[in-house]
Amino acid sequence: MNIGRRVVILGLTTICLGFLAACSTYNSPPGTTTTIILLRHADRTPLHTELNEKGKARALALPAAVADLDIDVIYSPDKKRNLDTVKPLIEQRGIELRVIDVSNVAERLIKENPGKTVMWVGNTDNLQSIYGQLGGRDREPNIYGEIAIMRVHDSGPPNIELRNFGGKGTL
Repeated sequence: MNIGRRVVILGLTTICLGFLAACSTYNSPPGTTTTIILLRHADRTPLHTELNEKGKARALALPAAVADLDIDVIYSPDKKRNLDTVKPLIEQRGIELRVIDVSNVAERLIKENPGKTVMWVGNTDNLQSIYGQLGGRDREPNIYGEIAIMRVHDSGPPNIELRNFGGKGTL
């Protein structure tokens, strides 16, 4: 086999292994159920990085939408629109905020919080993979105002409850 073919085969193998790793699913540790709340940041005007007026109003509606959930910690990437989305919730309840990068989010949420309730306020470019890695099989919550509450068990698929905050949203 010539060197060119070997390089192509090695490259394709690497891509496939990376894809399979991204498709792995995470379960809660034995004997626990971890609740993961996934949502996209609130509304912004296209090509702008901050929340627009509708997004600010939606952020104010978030605490009421999750009032029945005892949230232990909120995770977010270091993006102003994400942080502004959960700011009213944090201020109202004094919930701890952990700003992290977007690598290994699903694994971190489970491993760092077994049996707890945590929130990830994400973006369209990371919600799909996190949702899938936690066992979600339908469409991830990528529309403004959508929330997926995933009860991730120690085995089997998660139970998923969908909610909205601040009214129906758009992409």
